[in-house]
Amino acid sequence: MFALRRHFLNRAVRAACALATVCATGWALAQPPKPVHILVGFPPGGGSDAIARLLADKLKEPLATSVVVDNRPGAGGQIAAQVLKAAPADGTTLFLSHDHTISILPLVVKNPGYDPVRDFVPVAGIATFVNALAVSGGTPAQGFGDYVEWVKAQGGKGAVGIPAPASTPEFLVKLIGQKYQLDLVAAPYRGSAPMLADMLGNQIAAGVGSVQDFIENHKAGKIRVVGVLGGKRQAALPDVPTFDELGLKGFDDLPYYGIYAPKGTPEREVKRLSAAVAQVLALPEVRDQLTALGLTVGYMTPQQLAQRERAYTQVWRKIIQDSGFQPQ
Repeated sequence: MFALRRHFLNRAVRAACALATVCATGWALAQPPKPVHILVGFPPGGGSDAIARLLADKLKEPLATSVVVDNRPGAGGQIAAQVLKAAPADGTTLFLSHDHTISILPLVVKNPGYDPVRDFVPVAGIATFVNALAVSGGTPAQGFGDYVEWVKAQGGKGAVGIPAPASTPEFLVKLIGQKYQLDLVAAPYRGSAPMLADMLGNQIAAGVGSVQDFIENHKAGKIRVVGVLGGKRQAALPDVPTFDELGLKGFDDLPYYGIYAPKGTPEREVKRLSAAVAQVLALPEVRDQLTALGLTVGYMTPQQLAQRERAYTQVWRKIIQDSGFQPQ
């Protein structure tokens, strides 16, 4: 009798364990994938934020999970970059960044708190873009020549807003001042959105930022883009001359936008994320919206983005050294 009871008891225990295993497995399979966070190093309302929100909305389908934008503004993208460095390398935290944080900051800041090569892995390149000089509606300047003459009439001195210190826009302000013998001071902001707000309020006469920062207000006639970088005019701004046309050469290598993950993210996960970005960038509505922002859309593989990063960094290392700028 005792042996029979033990037999039934053992069978009951095995059945219970099997049921528990099935339930646990089913529960695990039923769990939705973790949401993906896209870090942006600037406040809402700027060009980087607009791009990230468009991509986040479209990436939900190929990634089969929610995708949210996580703004971490400050220090020209340093804060967001440091957050990425500390994030789990599981593909749930990405960083949408342009050239400034990846290629420029490590050259001009002694201790940025991250190393793009050592701490990040490229996922996908999105597009290239150009920086531009725009003037506020409070100035009489209709073109770049008018702006130069207006500054000279103010005693040759003027402040020009920039989205971040020690950035491509800051060096452009410096070079414009040198070429046209103007005493221009770069006024750094915490991103393009607050800079643009001051321009719209006529608190500052001019600003340098990406075309996507200015284009909507330019079309609305609230500010005027008077010059763009790059070797050719922009399709979205066909009447605006390039600085090459205006005599300021050496800026043909265009800045870029890319998506990065923490170092150590599994290669299969990087490939999955990169393929999802490629799928989204192939959508006509996405390409049209990004083009309307002043971007030249062009998907880059992780390897192509890494190569682009290296080449651009080399170009700007020389520009920065020639300018006499000392890392801070």
